[in-house]
Amino acid sequence: MTIRVMLVDDQELLRTGFRMILQSQGDIEIAAEAGDGAQAVEKLRHTAVDVILMDVRMPRLDGVQATRQICLAEDGSPLPNAPHVLILTTFDLDEYAFAALKAGASGFLLKDVPPTELVAAIRAVHGGDAVVAPTTTRRMIDRFAEVLPTPQTGPGGANTLGPLTEREREVFLLVAQGLSNGEIAARLVLSEATVKTHVGRILAKLGLRDRVQAVVLAYEAGLIRAGATD
Repeated sequence: MTIRVMLVDDQELLRTGFRMILQSQGDIEIAAEAGDGAQAVEKLRHTAVDVILMDVRMPRLDGVQATRQICLAEDGSPLPNAPHVLILTTFDLDEYAFAALKAGASGFLLKDVPPTELVAAIRAVHGGDAVVAPTTTRRMIDRFAEVLPTPQTGPGGANTLGPLTEREREVFLLVAQGLSNGEIAARLVLSEATVKTHVGRILAKLGLRDRVQAVVLAYEAGLIRAGATD
């Protein structure tokens, strides 16, 4: 299956570099390019795209706002058929990258990412995974908690998990704490394959695209706290 990619960056030289890397891959096709977020949103109206490499700092419409328009409905719920967005950033734990994750992006990459990691990241998000290590996600939550809405308290937060079984709730809370599938499997004495199945069902039931959004949801529902270690 060919992965159709859109490159969005206001620096043509960077787009050229990414294009040269990706065009050498047999399973990746450059479907479109855009110089800013507004142009990207416009091109998506008539161009089928699977994965978007999105810069954050651009004129007219930045990468965060463009990601929100591409990934989320007006009520803030994820659009089911939206392309997966990978944010391109200059600095690790960039606040813009974090805001883009909240807006629906599936992960972020540093602009100087090695070519092999760039290709692997595109394939990963196309397959439904998030390109942010679980521990990095928690560090981002901890660092940027002040830009998140105030967590809910009381039974309202617990009601967020209403559709989940008891086992799925256990898995969800461990995902939200930043544990990998392997670590969750060891904690609950399950196989890693079983944990992966649980995670997939959890995301589907809660209308989430990936584990990054699961962490954000858990924080906003008051189920985890910034700075909490367990």
